[in-house]
Amino acid sequence: MILRRSRFVHQVPIGEDRVLLIHAVSHLRFLVHRDVADIISYFDEPRQMPENFSGPALMACITSLLERGILTEMDAAAELAEIAASLGPSYGRDPGELLERYRRKAKEGPEPYWATGAAQGLEDLGQTGRRVEVVLFGDCDIQMEADFLRREGRRRGLDLRVAATFPDDVGFAGEHQHDVILIGALRARHAIVTGPRFDPNAPPHAAYTLAADQLLKALRKRTSAPILIDNLPEPTVQPLGLAERGAEGHRNRFRLANTALAQLAEGFRDVHVVDVAASLAAIGTERMLDDGYVGFTHFGSPGWMLQRPESEKAAVHGLFPDLAPLAQQVEGDPYGRETAMAKIHVDAIMVALGLERKKCVILDLDGVLWPGVLAETGSPFAWSPETSGPFSYIGLYFGLHEALRCLKRRGVLLACVSKNDEAMVRELWTYPEHYPRERLLAPEDFVTWRVNWNDKVENIRSIADELGFPLDAFLFIDDHPIERDRVRQRLPHVEVWGEDPFGLRRKLLTDPRLQLPRITEESAARTDLVKAQLSRQQIRAETLNEQDYLASLNVECRIRRLEPGDGLERVEELFQRTTQFNTTGRKFTLAELNALLARPAAGLFTLHVADRFGEHGLVGAIVVAEGEIIGLAISCRVLGLGVEHTFLRHVVEALRSEHAGLAARILETARNIPVRNLYRDNGFTRGADGLWRLRLQGEASPAPDVPSRVGDAVR
Repeated sequence: MILRRSRFVHQVPIGEDRVLLIHAVSHLRFLVHRDVADIISYFDEPRQMPENFSGPALMACITSLLERGILTEMDAAAELAEIAASLGPSYGRDPGELLERYRRKAKEGPEPYWATGAAQGLEDLGQTGRRVEVVLFGDCDIQMEADFLRREGRRRGLDLRVAATFPDDVGFAGEHQHDVILIGALRARHAIVTGPRFDPNAPPHAAYTLAADQLLKALRKRTSAPILIDNLPEPTVQPLGLAERGAEGHRNRFRLANTALAQLAEGFRDVHVVDVAASLAAIGTERMLDDGYVGFTHFGSPGWMLQRPESEKAAVHGLFPDLAPLAQQVEGDPYGRETAMAKIHVDAIMVALGLERKKCVILDLDGVLWPGVLAETGSPFAWSPETSGPFSYIGLYFGLHEALRCLKRRGVLLACVSKNDEAMVRELWTYPEHYPRERLLAPEDFVTWRVNWNDKVENIRSIADELGFPLDAFLFIDDHPIERDRVRQRLPHVEVWGEDPFGLRRKLLTDPRLQLPRITEESAARTDLVKAQLSRQQIRAETLNEQDYLASLNVECRIRRLEPGDGLERVEELFQRTTQFNTTGRKFTLAELNALLARPAAGLFTLHVADRFGEHGLVGAIVVAEGEIIGLAISCRVLGLGVEHTFLRHVVEALRSEHAGLAARILETARNIPVRNLYRDNGFTRGADGLWRLRLQGEASPAPDVPSRVGDAVR
């Protein structure tokens, strides 16, 4: 590979160890450390990639520089021709418009605050984290927001590719590949206080709500990706003080606007409100939002003012107060608000896309769920200063229990690892009659136990094997520093907490890896479902004959064809989470499923499974469009029960009157090995085009010998 530095890239030294890269066409501003600048300088002349340029970090750095147009494989003439082609013919068109379009495609913009910004080194550019495409709609400071999002993503191991524009440029969403859309505070927020009302009887926030509604409707016509929209920080000052009353009060106008936005979002599929108001309030609203600056500095960003050219600062001298005190309030960082907002938004992106989600929290008992040592106190809450540790306050543990119960409702599993006598723990784990038992954890809330004297590391491995989860899906909490250190050393993929017992409740409730974008009946019942599955596994291990075991389960399948208007949240969740028994690996969104269900030549079938241990819930879905099965997914917890054959056979029978034949496709992924023979085993024949086909007219579909029966709920 022959590379060279782009003829349009200039390098400006900033001090001894930093270099500002400037792209003359895209206006990219990119601050790097000297080590990265040396790599770029090596290619001032066209050069072959040297043999000593090796290693994943260095190659990722080179790739990043290529993507930004800093390095190129083209010669000077070819590069110029490509830019000219991108800009298009200038005759009859505005060259400025063409140049702006080119800048948009670059997905990078100016960093006018480069003098105070953080430079990127080889390690930063060499990160190969999960790539996430983000389209950002916002106000005048959107490019600052984009830059801080990228930085916060790098800190979390994510490669956020951010393309930014104004909210009135809705077509931008269709021009750029994206995984999620982020909408900042809308400019119509100013009308909440000062704007004229299009209806004298309308509330002050009516224009703001209308603008949000129009934007969301326009975006939903162009994208099915999750949409995140910010609510509004509440003012810290009321102009009229206590005299402000009712809905017309300054602060209440913003509160009512946020309530209206939350209600509006409920009417859209996969639209979520980012509670910026609450998050900034938790940080300290007066530090992040000073009402004296709202009108000029975009809701209180001193950084926005500091990055303006000196000429502009001088022109408005006397209007802007000295920003140094506010910068001092945000710990000397003039971009403290931008940094905080980036953290809030990356949290929301992680939740919406299910990134790095934790599936199970493993808890120690003594000193975590209750004060002291149970064997010594005799009761979980028999607290006394003599027998309990320094953090033994009953209120702390009440709050922790409630937080863990909330996680259980979200579908997060709870497990227990404790060096204790199990019989003693089960005997003593009771609460006095006057305690709020509905708010406290009980043994039955845990999906599995390891209460013994074995090494905790081995117990955690055993739980991972039992549940079938990778180690990075677990969070371990222990009050003992030696145990925490041992797990960190020997199981580095397991997240470990416990240093700050007072902060546990808030961390558990706010960590994005422990959240879902929505709670379904399936997620709320996940603990019971998994416990039943573990019981089945135990019986299977004790049964010599597989057929006898399956027959003993009394498996029942309930198959239903959905109608427009039926809830599809669990179906979406199934396709999003299922990787092993997914014929194509396709992750249907709510918007896509609803659109398919509305088509006359489409069908969506669901599978519910139950056995003598209880309900498995909705565990399967088949999507049919124009005579082809374009999606089939079945939860791994029912694999081995033969229900996939029963499900497919009955869907085939339901479609006989609608189609002469049925096609299906298998797209091989790294994890869907169990599903690859499904169509072959059910009478489908593979054609030269790779499609599996089955004639429906005049032929009976094969009926595999499966131990399940179909219940009465089929339709």
